[in-house]
This record gives sequence, structure tokens and C-alpha cells, in this order.
Amino acid sequence: MDQLADTLRENVFWYAGTSPTVRTFKLANDTEHVYAVNIVNTHNRQLDGSVMVIARVQGDYVIIEEDLTDKPLVERLVAAGIPRDKIVCAYLGEPIPDIQAN
Repeated sequence: MDQLADTLRENVFWYAGTSPTVRTFKLANDTEHVYAVNIVNTHNRQLDGSVMVIARVQGDYVIIEEDLTDKPLVERLVAAGIPRDKIVCAYLGEPIPDIQAN
């Protein structure tokens, strides 16, 4: 699972970048293998911050809970060598298999 978690972390964190109007934050829980990028609008503080992308490892699956990007995380993960049948896009309504966390 460590290699799967490392691949997931690297690819989720790829979305964290810089901009004159927004700030992104890399969020990680290495114990539970959950990785996210949060976005805050620094130009207009009246706008709510939000999760740009969040995904986790459960068993030998990657569960993508949210992906608001224009370059889908699922595509990056498949390109990184994770089989598509081991990736669940929960945000699209794909069912999460009954899997045990390791």
C-alpha cells in the first residue's frame, strides 16, 4: 500500500500551484492515506474555500471522493500505472466496493 499511497500523494499534490488570486494547500493524513488540495480565494475573501481534489487509499483501491479539476485525477493515476479498475470515482457516483482497509 505504501507505493500506492505514495503515487496517490504525488499525483494529488500536483494540483497545488500558485496564482495571484488563489492559494492552494496540500493536506495529508499519511496514517489513513488521505490526500487533498484545498483552495482559498485570496483576492475575494467573501468566496468560500473548497476542496479541489481529495482521494484516499482503501485496501488496494484508490477512492477519489472529489475532483473539481479540469485535468481529472483518474487520468493522471492511470498514466502513473494504477489500473482503472482499481480506481473508484465516487464523486461521479461509481460504487465503492466492499473492501477492507489495510
